Amino acid sequence: MMVEDWRVAVIVEPGLPVGELANTVAVVSIGLGAAAPALAGARLTDHAGRAFHVSANKPVPVLQAAATDLRSLLLKALPAPEGALVVPFPRFARALHFSADYEASMPERDLSSEIIDGVGLAGPTKWIRSLTGSLKLLR
Repeated sequence: MMVEDWRVAVIVEPGLPVGELANTVAVVSIGLGAAAPALAGARLTDHAGRAFHVSANKPVPVLQAAATDLRSLLLKALPAPEGALVVPFPRFARALHFSADYEASMPERDLSSEIIDGVGLAGPTKWIRSLTGSLKLLR
């Protein structure tokens, strides 16, 4: 997967409690990294020989949008361009503690009617900017 000309963005509902906000950013970021391992950094070693992995090789701005705007952004992003990634975090997923339950429930759900707490995007710069250009950084 070619990611040189890609941008990455995580967009979240800023009104979430701090713990839920952090969790949303974390799980969306893991979803992006799992779908495109090329977004992750390389394995490095410091002077003392301690090996570790770089967290990311691209900036990952965390932007904010209200839940209704997140849903609209998600629906605009889908279908994504060839190879681009969209990782939504619908609110109902917070009540599910097993990935298998989430996967099993999706065929009966319609994301256009779900509350969306976060969305991760990775793809061509022009596409990411078209979706996120007017959004503010989360502060």
